[in-house]
Amino acid sequence: MPGERAGGAAMTSVDLLTPGAAGRRRTLQRRARLLALASVVYNVLEAVVAIAAGLVAGSVALVGFGLDSVVEVSSGLIVLWQFSHRLPEQRERQALRMMSVAFFALAALVSVESVRALVGGREAEPSLVGIGLAVASLVIMPVLSWAQRRTGRALGSNAVVADGTQTLLCTYLSAVLLVGLLLNATLGWSWADPLAGLVIAGIALREGVLAWQGKGCCAPSAGHGCGCTGAGCRC
Repeated sequence: MPGERAGGAAMTSVDLLTPGAAGRRRTLQRRARLLALASVVYNVLEAVVAIAAGLVAGSVALVGFGLDSVVEVSSGLIVLWQFSHRLPEQRERQALRMMSVAFFALAALVSVESVRALVGGREAEPSLVGIGLAVASLVIMPVLSWAQRRTGRALGSNAVVADGTQTLLCTYLSAVLLVGLLLNATLGWSWADPLAGLVIAGIALREGVLAWQGKGCCAPSAGHGCGCTGAGCRC
């Protein structure tokens, strides 16, 4: 009969769409996987460069930035895990829960490193490598985040949107890192970077709570008729 699969295989949400809509959804799923992979690769490189440069310069901010990149790698891996399944929507809740843990870990890491820098009052050596890395991230991360969040909204996937949000947080952290390194190098204001880092940690904590609760443009809302559909988010 039409709509059934040989061998009694379960019907997926894609099977219920028109051929054109099903093809677009499969294209969006492939794009989500490619964007997640790009995020993982870039953040691995970013982590290696930042931690190495931070250790050389004695910069808590740079080392903390590198550790943040390690946490962000987990975010991309979660999306890759979700979309490796034939029915990725079945893994949406699990992916969001794991994503929220990544947000919480990010908030904790940035908070600890910021407090240590404020209390310790250690002055780092100027790092041209760190400044260059921060500039590169400020250029690359906003574009990647925009593509991830746009794809996630089109798919109706809060997990992909959350991954894009975490990438956007990396942009904020890059700006904080750049300002901190420049102020430390030019004016000796060693407190500027960790203070701004605490603000970023607060944002990460909020995003973690929202991801844990499943809130966002595609989250079901009782009484409002909002939710994810084959075409994306709808209210």
